[in-house]
Amino acid sequence: MSASESLQQAVPVDQIRYNDQGLVPAIVQDYLDGTVLMMAWMNRESLQKTLETGETWFWSRSRQEFWHKGETSGHLQKVQAIRYDCDSDALLVTVEQIGDIACHTGERSCFHQVEDGKLTPPADTLSQVFEVICDRKAQPNPDSYTCKLLAGGDNRILKKIGEEAAEVVMACKDDDPEAIAGEVADLFYHTLVALASHDVDVKAVYRKLQSRRR
Repeated sequence: MSASESLQQAVPVDQIRYNDQGLVPAIVQDYLDGTVLMMAWMNRESLQKTLETGETWFWSRSRQEFWHKGETSGHLQKVQAIRYDCDSDALLVTVEQIGDIACHTGERSCFHQVEDGKLTPPADTLSQVFEVICDRKAQPNPDSYTCKLLAGGDNRILKKIGEEAAEVVMACKDDDPEAIAGEVADLFYHTLVALASHDVDVKAVYRKLQSRRR
């Protein structure tokens, strides 16, 4: 079964509850780290186009025409899954965002504005921690433990990963859920430091996991 056939089977176009204008809100989310990228409107035809092509199509209320996301910018959205809510009147579209830019302003997400400026939209916890680690790498602070690890290079970072892995083993041997959670958190953190040290994006790891999941 092709990806488009799988999508079409997953979403009953005729059972979606469109509003009085024949539209349904579609929230678009990054399939790797859960970042909410944008919200746009679909009608029955644009939803059908999305299902058939595997790329997002919307209905522009201002221009009164179909809108193929990324057609001119190249920032296409490859649809991974579509879900509809319990009332069938809203869609959640998870996508692979080409170019990592969804907003027309050049930002990754349309939801980047706060009262006093801009703020990176929240993603999953690991991605948020990784962002902080990368910020420490870009703007070193001598009082930061992360900066001290990065300054120590592989010798210090890998030593800590080995120690934390051993502590995970011991916590599991003791069958202590609280200790297991804490030690795995420490192992995750130090592994993220290693990724940042070697300029490997955490999303590259997610992509590997996704490919193996399939």
